[in-house]
Amino acid sequence: MRFLLTFLLLLICFVSFSIDFTDTPFTIDPDTTEIPDKVVIRKITFKGNKVTKERIIERELLFHENDTIISDELSNTLQQSRKNLVNTSLFNFVTIDSIPVEGTIDQIDVNIEFVERWYIWPVPIFEFADRNFNEWLKKKDWTRLNYGMFLTWNNFRGRREKLILFTRFGYDQKYELAYVIPYINRKQTWGMGFAGGLSQNHEIAYNSIDNKEVYYKSETEHPRQEIFAYVEAYHRKGIHNVNWFKLGYNDLQLTDSVLILNPDYSFDNAAINKYLSFFYMYKSDYRDYKQYPLNGHYFDVIVDKKGLGVFNEQKVNTLSIQANFRRYYNLKGRLYYGGGLTGKVSPVTDQPYYYQRGLGYGRDYVRGYEYYVVDGQHFGILKNNLKFELVPMHEQTFGFIPWEQFNKLYYAFYVNLFVDLGYAIDTRDIDTNPLANQILVGYGIGIDFVTYYDFVVRFEYSFNKKGESGFFIHFMPSI
Repeated sequence: MRFLLTFLLLLICFVSFSIDFTDTPFTIDPDTTEIPDKVVIRKITFKGNKVTKERIIERELLFHENDTIISDELSNTLQQSRKNLVNTSLFNFVTIDSIPVEGTIDQIDVNIEFVERWYIWPVPIFEFADRNFNEWLKKKDWTRLNYGMFLTWNNFRGRREKLILFTRFGYDQKYELAYVIPYINRKQTWGMGFAGGLSQNHEIAYNSIDNKEVYYKSETEHPRQEIFAYVEAYHRKGIHNVNWFKLGYNDLQLTDSVLILNPDYSFDNAAINKYLSFFYMYKSDYRDYKQYPLNGHYFDVIVDKKGLGVFNEQKVNTLSIQANFRRYYNLKGRLYYGGGLTGKVSPVTDQPYYYQRGLGYGRDYVRGYEYYVVDGQHFGILKNNLKFELVPMHEQTFGFIPWEQFNKLYYAFYVNLFVDLGYAIDTRDIDTNPLANQILVGYGIGIDFVTYYDFVVRFEYSFNKKGESGFFIHFMPSI
């Protein structure tokens, strides 16, 4: 705790004496002597989109050429369009200027300038086989690593398409090819994608006892192997709302050792579980910036059905419904609040270990309990963040870097106070799952660092209801 407080004080001192807090990423310059009730957008010009097609950009704009806009709404319209473009994750910087047309009082031209991101990422894989970095840090076992190559080609062909080639070796081996096409029709409302691959593991968690994962390792074989494939479709009629449909195929194969250690690992205690799955998600996203939102709200609901009755030899049958709601406020000046509520129910409660996910996976955890998993058929989480903008979004240019995709960056720091509440309902393994069926409470303080390419890192010191405390690092927004 003393380490974190010392770090905070040093950072505050550094910021107070060295940072210029001025930030003007968005400008409107209507230099006219008379302001009309409405203005007409005569022309829109783009600059800097060397890869991105203009129709992809126009899809995110709330205005078009020859549109008539109420003067009082012009600033908000241009600013929201800028946010829409930033949230595509195609650009590092977007600047929108409105310029009066000479000789008129009710016409403007709009100039939009971009600094595009670097889109082709052949990234070496060096990651931890555990659920999160903090779980690995507790063990410090260097043999529990994955390595390989992850090739991501964002904005493929300049049409916001994504091509992914994934090859990972080590403990958790995975090979995958995926391709996403965001728009397949003229109106740019429908998109599609597909993927297929193989994952296999030398070591797997075969059970959870006392809220800790228990592992089985084999040097000579893969205890778990899974072949998967899926096709998906997206529907996005406007800007903020998306419907996502996915139909998948899975072939899960297990060794006898896994089933001996945990007879409830798979359906029917079978070494093979083949099944089709259907996934649906509705998302409504009104956040200002999805990378690290400070204002707005977000809502989604997910229906996930595994087992559609096609393969009768294995009776795979699960159903889960999950919803997330997040709200972000600017309380005053540089003080912000963020809150999130997540709930999940599983109408089919007979879920073997492999198909069951409670608290402690992905984003669904209570801070302060990073070392624990709380399996359950249903759960709820309430997260609360009070944050102070220590360093507002600041731009920095490095002239010695020749590539514009990297020589200009932005960054910000936020100090957080947080309190989380969670509850998982488990009706199956109560004796080995003591943290289930009770309220979990976690709270603490932290610092968030935000910069370009959607990079977020959080340093937090947390406490939980068990009286434990610890320093944790995360690489995604908390809410």
